[in-house]
Amino acid sequence: MTMSTERIEYLDALRAFALILGVVFHAGLSFMPVFIGWAVMDINTSPAISIFSLVSHSFRMPLFFLIAGFFTCMSLQKYGVNALVTSRLGIPFIAGWFLLRPLLVSGWVMGGASMRGEADIPDGLWQGLQSLTELPAGMFTGTHLWFLYYLMLCTAIAVVLIKLLERVPATSQSLTVVGRRVLVWLCASRSGLMLRCLLVAGCLWWMDHWGLDTPDKSLWPHLPLLLIYGGFFLLGWGLYQHQFLLADFMQINWHRLTSLGIAVMGAIYLSAYEMHPGHEFYLYFKAGFVVCYASMMWLLIAVLMTVCKRLFSQPNTAIRYLSARAYWLYLIHLPLVVWLQVAFAEMPLHWIVKLISITVLTLATAFVLFELIVKKTWVKHILSGASKPLAERAG
Repeated sequence: MTMSTERIEYLDALRAFALILGVVFHAGLSFMPVFIGWAVMDINTSPAISIFSLVSHSFRMPLFFLIAGFFTCMSLQKYGVNALVTSRLGIPFIAGWFLLRPLLVSGWVMGGASMRGEADIPDGLWQGLQSLTELPAGMFTGTHLWFLYYLMLCTAIAVVLIKLLERVPATSQSLTVVGRRVLVWLCASRSGLMLRCLLVAGCLWWMDHWGLDTPDKSLWPHLPLLLIYGGFFLLGWGLYQHQFLLADFMQINWHRLTSLGIAVMGAIYLSAYEMHPGHEFYLYFKAGFVVCYASMMWLLIAVLMTVCKRLFSQPNTAIRYLSARAYWLYLIHLPLVVWLQVAFAEMPLHWIVKLISITVLTLATAFVLFELIVKKTWVKHILSGASKPLAERAG
C-alpha cells in the first residue's frame, strides 16, 4: 500500500518543540545541585533543574525516535534506502564526529579547568583536536552523535526485516495482518497502554542509573536502550503506515491525565531513593520508579502530540522555519551550549537569567550560522537529505 508523503504539520511542530526543549535541557545541566559529570558546574544551582531534567528526559529522546520512525518510513518510500542512509544519516554522522567532537572535548576541558579557576582556551582547543586520535575508543564520549548512530541501527534493522519479508510474500502478508492487529491493540486499548508501560519499565530496570542512560561511551549498543528506542522507532514507522491510529495513540481523557499526574509525582518522589541503595525497600522503590517513569514517558508524549495537533494542524511559518533548521540545530547546539556554560559559569547572575541567556544565544548563533554557512551551500543538501524522489529517478 502506497502512503501519502505529505507532511503532517503538527508532527513538525512536535519535533521543533522537542529540539528546543533539548537545548534548554542541556543548558540547564550546569545548574544541577550536585555534580553529575557534566562539562561545568555553575556557581549558582537549583533543585528545580533536577526535577525539570527528570521529567523532560523521560520523554524527549523516545519522542525523537517515534517521530524519526514516522518520517524515516516516509523518506524511505520517497527517496529510497541509499539516499536516506548515506546523505541523511551517514555523512552528517561522520562529518559531525570530526568537526564537532573537538569543540565538545575542548568545552569539557575548559569547563573542568574553570571549576579550578584556570580556564585556558588554546589548551582546551588543542586537547579537543588531539581527541580525534582516540578513534574509535571514546568515540561518543561527551557527544550527542550517539542519536544518529542508534537511528542508523534502527533504520538498518527495519530495512533488513523488510527485505527478508519480501523474499517470502505469503509469510509477509500474514505477518502484516498480525502486525496491524497488534498495532491497533497497542495504540487503541487501555490494556495496550499498560503493556507498553510495563515493557519500557522492564528495560529501565537494567539501566546503570534510574531513568534513561545516555549511550555515549561505546559503539557497542546498549541493549535495554536499543529496545526502548527501537520500539519507539518501529511504532512511529507503523503509525506512518496506519495513520488512522494517530488519533487513538494520542487520545487523552481525565483518566489518563490523572494517571499522568500520579506518575510524575511518583517518579519525582521515588527518584530520591536512588542515592540510598542500602535501604531495606530499595528494590521496591526502584520498581515503583521505573513503572512511574515509563507511564510518564508514554502519557507525556500523548499529551504533547494532542496539544501540538490542536495548535499547529495548519501550516505555520515559524514551525516551517524551525523545521528547515532542525537537523542543523541538533548537530551544532551542544558545542555552543557547553562553551556558553563555561563563559557564564562564574558570573554572579541568577541561574534563571543564565539559563535563558544560554538558550537564547545558542538558538540565535545556530540560526545565524545556518544563514551564513548552510542555507546556500552543499551542506543544506546533506542536512535536508535532498535527493530526487524515486518517481523522478524512475522516469
